[in-house]
Amino acid sequence: MSEQVVFSQLSRKFIDENDATPAEAQQVVYYSLAIGHHLGVIDCLEAALTCPWDEYLAWIATLEAGSDARRKMEGVPKYGEIVIDFNHVQMLARAFDEARAAQTPQQQEWSKLMLSMLHDIHQESAIYLMLRRLRD
Repeated sequence: MSEQVVFSQLSRKFIDENDATPAEAQQVVYYSLAIGHHLGVIDCLEAALTCPWDEYLAWIATLEAGSDARRKMEGVPKYGEIVIDFNHVQMLARAFDEARAAQTPQQQEWSKLMLSMLHDIHQESAIYLMLRRLRD
């Protein structure tokens, strides 16, 4: 049986990007997205990164022991899935950036992709990541 961790990213926004949303209405749009499942809105997630289970564990072990970032990423083994949203961007970006010096080339590639996904969330706070442990 093989196990892996899949990082899925919100791939579609339910906002007409051809029309500029006034700044005053932006929070209403975000609120509507947040409660969208009550309104019939479905989030479309797309796999952005897949890590073999043992390699995921080794990768997150490069994060500072006892740090909030490491505890967050250890939520996958503990709970089976985690969500990374705007509230986690600064903490995780700092941790993955600092850890790159001690990482293998493969882990550095994953960290680079993770930093890119965190940047996307920073640019558009409606985006989030869902990390899920999958067993075949």
